[in-house]
Amino acid sequence: MHNALTGGLAQLGLRTDAAPRLAEFADAVLERNRVMNLTAITDPAEFAALHLLDSAALLTVADFRGKTVVDVGTGAGFPGVPLRIIEPDFDLTLLDSLGKRIDFLQEVCERLELRRVETIHARAEDFAAARREQYDIAVSRAVASLNVLCELALPLVKVGGCFLAMKSVSSDDEIDGALCAIGQLGGQIRRIRDYTVPGTDVTHRVIVIDKIHPTPSAYPRTFARIKKRPL
Repeated sequence: MHNALTGGLAQLGLRTDAAPRLAEFADAVLERNRVMNLTAITDPAEFAALHLLDSAALLTVADFRGKTVVDVGTGAGFPGVPLRIIEPDFDLTLLDSLGKRIDFLQEVCERLELRRVETIHARAEDFAAARREQYDIAVSRAVASLNVLCELALPLVKVGGCFLAMKSVSSDDEIDGALCAIGQLGGQIRRIRDYTVPGTDVTHRVIVIDKIHPTPSAYPRTFARIKKRPL
């Protein structure tokens, strides 16, 4: 895994000295995965590429240095923890609705001595009441549709910031279906970037959504309403 990470980071133009701690994070996730559902990818090489290097690719899309960043629906810590390991100069909030995941991530951050990381157990729509428009960047690799993700993430982003939504390259229809929601929430798609995950032939996508206007106070709605009547 270490060699694959070193090569992949070099291919992305990122710090290769982060490889050992990325591998340590991978070991922690795979170890806990034996008793807790964190990932379906358990092969170390696939884990390195499809979780760690895929997350790392965001650092080639936006400048995180000196920023405040929230990872919405972080799950097992993707993309937030790999970003933190590679780039130390930003403030990171890991947000997830499942307490066991957040407990695990707190343990991992302490074990790896990761600084400037906050772990929060909350639903994103509730968290927005406390941290509305306080982040420079929101990131998410969650599986929800883009219109739903935008209603959960964009209210957290300050005007002038952006939301980086990680999606598959087959998301064209999903993007088209979310354009109205993005506009209602104060956002605008700046660009869509497709990239190949280092060491694989897998192509993924990042949708860069700029926050150009404040999100109306009616959003985000409760998750039950978001699911029943998505924007």
